[in-house]
Order: sequence, then structure tokens, then C-alpha cells
Amino acid sequence: MDTEVRKSTLLARRRELVGHLQKVEHALDETPTRDLEDFSTERQGDEVLEALGQNELQQVRRIDAALRRVEDGSYGICLKCGEEISEARLDAVPETALCRTCAAQIDGS
Repeated sequence: MDTEVRKSTLLARRRELVGHLQKVEHALDETPTRDLEDFSTERQGDEVLEALGQNELQQVRRIDAALRRVEDGSYGICLKCGEEISEARLDAVPETALCRTCAAQIDGS
């Protein structure tokens, strides 16, 4: 496995997420409207943005953990069972810390 390619992929995704998180933060910081009907609509939109931001922040944290594993040489090794994580799984979810089998056990699948 070429960990430099994986690292580049992780860093690119991290930059993308951080950029989007900054946009979300800016949108949430905008002055709310005084119109009550518009305020209700804006509040619903803010709740969606907040949830999206939380999901993206969690993904950034998983990416940071994956980057630490790249640096310490443990990237691509399942944290639960110690087996190699398949290339296909790393292609689909580069920040994963678990092999498909262990992830399925946690997800209850």
C-alpha cells in the first residue's frame, strides 16, 4: 500500500471539510432576520447546518486519527483485530480504523 497516496487523499479531504466548516460557521454567525416567519425558516436551516457541521467535525477527527496512524506506521491495520484493512475498504473510507468485519460487528450488521 502506498501510504503517501493515502496521506494525500486524507489531507485533501480534510482541507475540503475544514473549508466547508468555515462556511457553515460563517453562515451560522450571520445576523438573524427580524421577520418572525423568516426567522423560523432560518432557524430550521441553522439546525441543519449545525448537524452537518457536527458530522463534518467528527469526520475531521477521524481523518486526524488516520493521519496519526500513517505517521506511526499503523495505518491500514484494524484497531480491533489487528488484521489488515482491505484496499477496497480504504478506497471507500480512507479514514477507517476498522476492517469490514469489525466495523460490521460494531454497527450491528
